[in-house]
Amino acid sequence: MSKEIYLDNAATTPCDPRVLKAMEPYWSKIYGNPSSFNDAGREAKKAVDEARKKIALILGAKSQEIIFTSSATEANNLAIFGTVKAAARKIKKPHIITTQAEHHSVREPIKALEREGYLITYLPVNEEGIINLEELKKEIRPETVLISIIYANNEIGSIQPIKKISKIIKETKNSSGWPYFHTDAAQALGRLDINVNNLGVDLMTLSSQKIYGPKGVAALYSRLGILIEPVIYGGNQEWGLRSSTLAVPLVIGFAKAVEIIKSSEASAGKRLENLRNHFIKELQKIIPSVKINGPKRPEHRIPNIINMTFRGIENEQILLHLDKYGIRASAGSACASQDIEPSHILTAIGLSKEEARSSIRISLGRQTKKEDLDYILKVLPKVVKKIGELYPKELKNHYYVQPD
Repeated sequence: MSKEIYLDNAATTPCDPRVLKAMEPYWSKIYGNPSSFNDAGREAKKAVDEARKKIALILGAKSQEIIFTSSATEANNLAIFGTVKAAARKIKKPHIITTQAEHHSVREPIKALEREGYLITYLPVNEEGIINLEELKKEIRPETVLISIIYANNEIGSIQPIKKISKIIKETKNSSGWPYFHTDAAQALGRLDINVNNLGVDLMTLSSQKIYGPKGVAALYSRLGILIEPVIYGGNQEWGLRSSTLAVPLVIGFAKAVEIIKSSEASAGKRLENLRNHFIKELQKIIPSVKINGPKRPEHRIPNIINMTFRGIENEQILLHLDKYGIRASAGSACASQDIEPSHILTAIGLSKEEARSSIRISLGRQTKKEDLDYILKVLPKVVKKIGELYPKELKNHYYVQPD
């Protein structure tokens, strides 16, 4: 193995050196507890307040609307359990709408509520991973309290029409403000418009580790006036919605990462889009039988995610062989990497279980270069051809590699 090429940026990104530098003083010099009523605590609280303001400003939100959490998973759980449990105090059987192609951190909390007897509607998606807006309209009921729809899909990169969805929801809101609209924007931050006023969302999840910030910190935007209950009790931090001592260095790093990525997102997005298009075009020349999953139109997908199927070949074998060449890819969501079931997102867009198990994802990042992708274009076809030769005869010629 002569090099290492990291292509799992949708799972997590390397921490930017500028972020590390911004965090450094808060490990040992400014170490107070921001909830403590002393000078050390006030110094830490001031830094947290400034970080909160920076993130709120970029979202077009108020500081009081930013709730720091330990992860996007926790933020999603707070948005879902917090609003639905609050609504259950006023409505006998609250109804929730989501899609069949959500991240596990939305899907599993909703399934847990379903087991408790809550009413759930799972909207289907088309082959591009996009919902039908007319179907959404039909499913909204007087008892619908929450609609949770991912902004940019973590496995296939599909972009949901959030503004159009928001408009539909606003037209159906009752006097209590329901249904609330929540979107998981973990993959969208730094790549799409995340101004909450433009989007019209009530709740939005953000992640630090997807934008070259530290792991262990994320945020939930919750519009003022939203009825929401905590899911973690204790010290009453974060406006009483998330008890726990804040990890001050991580909060500072998150804000710095947001600041950096917001200043360069337009040029970065175009660069990644060009790299993605180059890779797909060249791969289809070498292996015409490869299936690229997700939206065909570039405006309907974020620029850094490429999901592809190599029919009849187990994705685990592909990934193990790629690892030998120093290429770090994935089979989809890192949160479900131990799951023996095929990706629910890929089956939701129409792939068979066998096709889903034959699919891999590469996700580009700030560090990805054209020569990295050209290297993969040489390695990947040879890998799938080598594996294919271990399978039935009809696959041997299926993964033909053009001679150099």
